[in-house]
Amino acid sequence: MNDIAALLIGIALLLVNGFFVAAEFAVLSARRYRLEEDAEDAGPMVRWAARLAVRNSRQLSLMLAGAQLGITICTLGLLQVVEPALAHLVKPVLGAVGLPGWAQYGVSFVVALAVVTFLHMVVGEMAPKSWALTHPERAALSIAAPFRVFTLVTRPVLAALNGFTVWVLHRLGINARDELSTTRTPGQLAMLVGESGRMGMLDPGEHQLLTRALRVQEMPVRGVMVDLDRAASVPAHAGPERIVAAARTTGFLRLPVRGEDGEVLGVLHVRDVLGAADEVTAAEVAREVPRMPGSVLVPDAVERLQKARSHIGLVTDDGGAVVGMVSQTDLVGQLLG
Repeated sequence: MNDIAALLIGIALLLVNGFFVAAEFAVLSARRYRLEEDAEDAGPMVRWAARLAVRNSRQLSLMLAGAQLGITICTLGLLQVVEPALAHLVKPVLGAVGLPGWAQYGVSFVVALAVVTFLHMVVGEMAPKSWALTHPERAALSIAAPFRVFTLVTRPVLAALNGFTVWVLHRLGINARDELSTTRTPGQLAMLVGESGRMGMLDPGEHQLLTRALRVQEMPVRGVMVDLDRAASVPAHAGPERIVAAARTTGFLRLPVRGEDGEVLGVLHVRDVLGAADEVTAAEVAREVPRMPGSVLVPDAVERLQKARSHIGLVTDDGGAVVGMVSQTDLVGQLLG
């Protein structure tokens, strides 16, 4: 093979290497919901490419293995084909400047290796990586079809490589994952909201509402409960007349029922005693309600009450004693700001 042909092959390998690098970072960086939107709303060709890109994002480990295989092949090809050709072209120049024959091979090898490494890093790595990170969805759409074809053709090899990788990770006690997590913790979301507010991307009202909602996500239920000493209640022996009077006075339809020692026996609804005989007592109509530690977070408290189909919940201290109560209305109000 002559030197010119080798250099042309080298240029092709650099471009293909850049393609695989762009594919790797596009698969990692592209937001799937954006691709799914394109798959529904864009033109026919874009919809087709978007569907392929979504499939690629759902087979992350296989796609990354394909990108790494392509990059490795191109890199080895550059060293095998281009480096000797460059060294051969550099040798006459070194001889012309008077470099001894015994030194020409070593110097030409170093020069050729430096040129190949520079071009590989700039053209084959950094430029396509920057493009894919700057325009992830566009990159994912552009590479979707040819990259899909490559992974289908090399699928047996990729499956073997991926299987061996999973086996090695398993031996190290690591569980391999095929998808990136797209969820964000409340703390991460709070940072994003704060940064968006500082940059003027949110108006003050929206910023305040989102900040409050995110803060509540990590708030324990003890921070929003009504202290038991302040909560309106009725004694266990109270009859219908007294219960109705307490409801009228306090404005609450649900009232905790307390025993002689102050223990909460349950919660009643005023409708349970409407039309009841005078002999009926609060203890007889009281219902058990969920109890939860004060450390339970507000969203979890809402979920517990919904599962129990209870509007009221009792909050306990570390010793299990009831110290307060919460309602779904108050909890949801906190979540919605």
